[in-house]
Amino acid sequence: MRINPDQIQDFNKKQNDLYQNEIDFLHNKFSKQGIPLDDIINKVAKFQVAIPSWALGAGGTRFGRFSYGGEPSSLEEKLDDIGILHALTKTAGAVSLHIPWDIPQDVNAIKDVAKSHDIIFDAMNSNTFQDQSSAKESYKFGSLNSTLEASRAYAVEHNKEVIRIGQQLGSKSLTVWLADGASFPGQLNFQTALRNTEKSLKEIYASMPDDWKLFIEYKPYEPNFYSTTIQDWGTSFMLANACGERAYTLVDLGHHLPNTNIEQIVATLMYKGKLGGFHFNDSKYGDDDLTVGAIKPYALFLIFNELVYGIENNTQNPYPAWMIDASHNIKDPLEDLLQSLEAILIAYTQALLVNQKALKEAQLNNDVAKCQELLQDAYRTDVRPILIAARIKSGAAIHPLKAYRAFNIRKKLIETRGIYAQATGL
Repeated sequence: MRINPDQIQDFNKKQNDLYQNEIDFLHNKFSKQGIPLDDIINKVAKFQVAIPSWALGAGGTRFGRFSYGGEPSSLEEKLDDIGILHALTKTAGAVSLHIPWDIPQDVNAIKDVAKSHDIIFDAMNSNTFQDQSSAKESYKFGSLNSTLEASRAYAVEHNKEVIRIGQQLGSKSLTVWLADGASFPGQLNFQTALRNTEKSLKEIYASMPDDWKLFIEYKPYEPNFYSTTIQDWGTSFMLANACGERAYTLVDLGHHLPNTNIEQIVATLMYKGKLGGFHFNDSKYGDDDLTVGAIKPYALFLIFNELVYGIENNTQNPYPAWMIDASHNIKDPLEDLLQSLEAILIAYTQALLVNQKALKEAQLNNDVAKCQELLQDAYRTDVRPILIAARIKSGAAIHPLKAYRAFNIRKKLIETRGIYAQATGL
């Protein structure tokens, strides 16, 4: 199904939202601080986040998976669902594909579907953490780090295939996440595993077009619980440097041990010009992949404060590739993604409201209390009226989740696709 602009306009007219009074108040407050609200509204209206193709269906764990019905069972249907998200928010204008889950059968037809929804193809994602039914080699004991040359070569060739598919679609980047590691002490030699991984990544990097970027993801544990070969940002950073100037570290919010200072990692990588991408989610204990902002909204704000500062001051760093990477075990996937997009925009907007000039002065004067007040003043500001202003400017629904429910979208998807339709992928 599709949502046309007239539906959204009619919905917006019926809301009788009094956001203009709140916008006028914010204009008055922040103009006195030298923060132009109109510029912030424009930035929020232009902000785009990629939706991964694997996030349109129900999530799950090794214990079970509970479908919500009406899931997309083809790549075309996944693009249609992202089209719904983008029509409602005007913020989800990109898709990140996972291969081999989403190999296009007809590239031109897929491009036409994406174009009809005003969607571009963001980073491509390879999969060397599963053995496919047609696999000629196994990744049971590793892929890019494997002691088996045949397994390494098979994994490298898969990544090259992903690049070729991405070229046809117009993508410009490849994300590599490895499950490679060990479940037991002594299972592998750490240095050999790292050397094999570096060699494999260099071969993948060398095969990329000159205008492509390589994003190297990291994770401290899971599915291997004793060691992971690319276990932290430092290892990813080292491997990116070894590959070349177009290789970068990718930060996933869930890929850290509890209480890790992620905002400091972000600042360091941007200072070094090596933050390539960012995967948004939230967690309580580990890589829970919960709705963005559901658990640690202040931490998300602090991270965005560093991202905003870095975008403004670290010209040596490319503009980051944004993507949601969450699992919706008991929620309607589209509702969950709408909530995540909302949380991302709220944190981004709050960070844009930080009085950086005053903060810098307070830092130089070692006025610790003032620094805290400046950050918390921005964080405690209700920025939802700014989001509404940005959505009106871009033609989105002023309340996307409310519109989603008002249009009975999940019910219509179930009627069209069936209650037992199941998304392809993990």
